[in-house]
Amino acid sequence: MKKKTFYTEIAYICGIITLALGTALMEKANFGMSMVVAPAYILYLKFSQIWSFITFGMMEYTVQATLLIIMMTVLRKFKASYLFSFVTAVIYGITLDGCMFMAGLIKTDVFIWRIVFFSIGFILCAIGVAFMFHTYIAPEVYELFVKEVSKRFEININKFKTCYDCVSCLISVIMSFVFLVCFILKE
Repeated sequence: MKKKTFYTEIAYICGIITLALGTALMEKANFGMSMVVAPAYILYLKFSQIWSFITFGMMEYTVQATLLIIMMTVLRKFKASYLFSFVTAVIYGITLDGCMFMAGLIKTDVFIWRIVFFSIGFILCAIGVAFMFHTYIAPEVYELFVKEVSKRFEININKFKTCYDCVSCLISVIMSFVFLVCFILKE
């Protein structure tokens, strides 16, 4: 029996599409987001109220650009290959905006459908991450940050990833609180 080849380019495309679609469905369900994308989502919610042209995808690659600058500052080095992770972030952001548009066409009046969309979105995000692990093409900046910083400081990557996720969650909670306080004071 001939062994089938699964090309990394296909894994890259499938990963981006399933991550974007999964994230859009989770947003449509309105039960919460992944800790990794939560800061970008909170900024999107806030700034899209001020500037209507701001999209979730735009906030994604803006946050990832900021994280890339932080990573290069912490590491005190620049590699041209780092920019390819930003390109992946932009491709993901554009795909996410397309998926958000399509998800916006879906009605979620019934509570059970929100549960279904969240569950499907969660599964799609997990599948998307699995696809991205099967490609040599540059990952998004989130994964690059974890990989490069943990390697540079010789920290176990699994422990560092857990800490990174917790810090993302904490940043999201702090931003939510600050925006809430600003809203209350404004009223």
